[in-house]
Amino acid sequence: MINNDVLAIILGGGQGSRLYPLTEKRSKPAVPIAGKYRLVDIPISNCINSDIKRMFVLTQFNSASLNRHIKNTYHFSFFSSAFVDVLAAEQTMTSTEWFQGTADAVRQSMHHFLNHQFKYALILSGDQLYQMDYNDLIARHAESGSDITIATLPVNAKDGTSFGILKTNSDSLITSFTEKPNSEEILKWGSEVSDEMKSQGRNYLASMGIYVFNRDLLIELMNDPKTMDFGKEIIPQSIGKRKILSYPFEGYWTDIGNIDSFFEANIGLTDNIPQFNLYDLSQRVYTNARILPTSKILVAQMEHAVIAEGCIISAAKIERSVIGIRSRIGQDSVIINTYMMGSDYYESLDEIENDHIDILMGIGERCFIKNAIVEKNCRIGDDVHIDGSVYTEDKETDLYVVKSGIVVLKKGVTIPKGYKI
Repeated sequence: MINNDVLAIILGGGQGSRLYPLTEKRSKPAVPIAGKYRLVDIPISNCINSDIKRMFVLTQFNSASLNRHIKNTYHFSFFSSAFVDVLAAEQTMTSTEWFQGTADAVRQSMHHFLNHQFKYALILSGDQLYQMDYNDLIARHAESGSDITIATLPVNAKDGTSFGILKTNSDSLITSFTEKPNSEEILKWGSEVSDEMKSQGRNYLASMGIYVFNRDLLIELMNDPKTMDFGKEIIPQSIGKRKILSYPFEGYWTDIGNIDSFFEANIGLTDNIPQFNLYDLSQRVYTNARILPTSKILVAQMEHAVIAEGCIISAAKIERSVIGIRSRIGQDSVIINTYMMGSDYYESLDEIENDHIDILMGIGERCFIKNAIVEKNCRIGDDVHIDGSVYTEDKETDLYVVKSGIVVLKKGVTIPKGYKI
């Protein structure tokens, strides 16, 4: 079944500089998460689970790997109207500019959207981690007769200073908006929330950057070329002029905006009961159905480890770490608080011999790696020591970047034997 009333528009974000170097060679939605998925799989999976199967993904930076992932992953019946299409910024007769903001991205792509029939446009972010039933969101929007609905997250005063904060009336209609209030200002912005949220001190409603627009209104708003962004311009300018509903969401949600939040979101998957549940069959996360062998653990002491398919592991210890597809870890190595993304392919024995490969893809023997992100296709020689901490100074070299005490090895680098960070 397909919800033919809804067209989903997934915003791929800008250059993703805060996620650098993970976005050096790929767009933000294509960044690998949880050892086997991509960030874009999250909103797409939420849509599929909600029977919304007509989706556009808007991007403009390094979109080749995103295109490849979506082409290889999301196949629907030839007799279905379902699709996931990537729209990269393009020059047309009416526009020669790249996307200047979230609203401008939608404006420049409107001619593609209007080729389809829909009542509601569901606008989503491509860099958030959460599971939501959009059917309930759409139903609330339709029943209320609203022009716009905004998904909101109850937050505490401390976290609220990083968000756009909304104030609502007794009918959950949004009456005012402020962008990133300071610690004193936010105390005036409390809204009615559930008793559970009150007990946690989460009395403020933050915009999640998830919107539902009526089709005709979206067309009307996109006719104004001066508005570039939904959160900074269109939403604040519409308050008081349009009927805007708040849809409170009380589940797990995190914005993958920087290396720190990305790292914590992935490492959090190793918890006994992760806040983001990959094991809920009613809210499956879909991705490329690779045909990989099972992982082989020759020897290793493991605690709170998430291991993807196709790995060959001979480690001494793996603790609180996510190990991605096709990872190889050598004997006596210790991996702690690390996200290893894995590899895109296996090296054959013939390749290793014929090309005289000295340092194999993966992690070598007797290595110690802690508080790190090991990008795809890295080669780490024997006896390498990487120990990130809050005392590790932020820096960048040809091989790695240090941000917030997390050491991020760049994609495809070779770390020499005995190297220390």
